[in-house]
Amino acid sequence: MGVQIAPSLLAADFARLADAAATVPNADWLHVDVMDNHFVPNLTVGLPVVEALGKATDLPLDCHLMIEEPDRWAPAYAEAGAAGVTFHLEAAQAPVRLARELRRLGARAGLALRPATPVEPCGDLLPELDLLLVMTVEPGFGGQPFLDACLPKVRRARELVSRSGLDIWVQVDGGVTTETIERCAEAGADVFVAGSAVYGDEEPAAAVQRLRALASKERPS
Repeated sequence: MGVQIAPSLLAADFARLADAAATVPNADWLHVDVMDNHFVPNLTVGLPVVEALGKATDLPLDCHLMIEEPDRWAPAYAEAGAAGVTFHLEAAQAPVRLARELRRLGARAGLALRPATPVEPCGDLLPELDLLLVMTVEPGFGGQPFLDACLPKVRRARELVSRSGLDIWVQVDGGVTTETIERCAEAGADVFVAGSAVYGDEEPAAAVQRLRALASKERPS
């Protein structure tokens, strides 16, 4: 699979999210960070915003749920039309059952890991997943510096996926910029979430193009 870029709306103007989506027609996904001020110390958007975005853009929505009780709340995001729904291993009570339900509802099922959560225990869960998200910052706020200490975990995630023989994407989220994306790609990521690096640029579409080119140098499509 080739490189995929998912601009994070967390770094966009929340009053103009539909306009922000329109500025990146060359993106592969729109990344929507859902935070509940419990699992992480921040409160962002929820289900009504995701439903509205789905009507405002043709780009598939990649919803990252940084919330407590994802077993209860995550299926509604798939029902709302999210093409991908990612929940945190640290918050899920029954990750296999939840992943299967998301897939049944037509969404790609993703599993996210905080920086301190090891990736090795996820090996047995891989057949239930479509995406494995390695956080490269502590979840909760955009604009944080990239944690180089997470790169070995990205490599281990790629090794697990490669050994499984399954078609699972390895995503990185946090501090992804033109200075860090090549290291992430070299470590084995193929889906890159970038917030400030895209929406902090005067030309977001050009920023997406630059990020894709840099990542593709390490992971040719």
